[in-house]
Amino acid sequence: MPLVHRDYLVNAPIRVFIFDDRIEIISPGHLPNNLTVEKIRAGNSNTRNPILVSYVAKGLLPYHGLGSGIKRALELWPEIEFADDRDGCLFTACIKRKQGLKVIGEQDAEKSSPKSSPKSSPKTEDRILQLIAHDRSISTESLGAELGITKRAVLKQVDKLKEQGRLRRIGPAKGGHWEVVE
Repeated sequence: MPLVHRDYLVNAPIRVFIFDDRIEIISPGHLPNNLTVEKIRAGNSNTRNPILVSYVAKGLLPYHGLGSGIKRALELWPEIEFADDRDGCLFTACIKRKQGLKVIGEQDAEKSSPKSSPKSSPKTEDRILQLIAHDRSISTESLGAELGITKRAVLKQVDKLKEQGRLRRIGPAKGGHWEVVE
């Protein structure tokens, strides 16, 4: 949303704040022209950055559903609140979090995520070793895609395998290869 909608004439960054009960996205610039929060909730849209929109229309930017983002977001998560601060020149989206959901990085976050839970780690480690044994030059991105986890999660598992002495890297990141230690 902020890529196409933000006001690039305002010299300020897009800010994202994650709290226990909500996520706030603060974008520079208020709603353009005659748009109001009520109108965007109803599905109305207005082009702020026609040059960026032209790139979207040509398929040069990874964006779809031009003009329907707010409506689609509200269909998936109705607890979103919007604030158009014309004086402060800011637009804020506040996404209310459901009770019981944890912020990534909290103590119990690993228990709630099956891809990073301690129970699945040995399986993931073994699968990484199998994939590397099959292709010694496989990238961490490819490992992540194959396993359905992020590159960061792959790197965490790879570091653990290296600490355990079960895996080592031979040569540089580009041009080198993995070696599974038996």
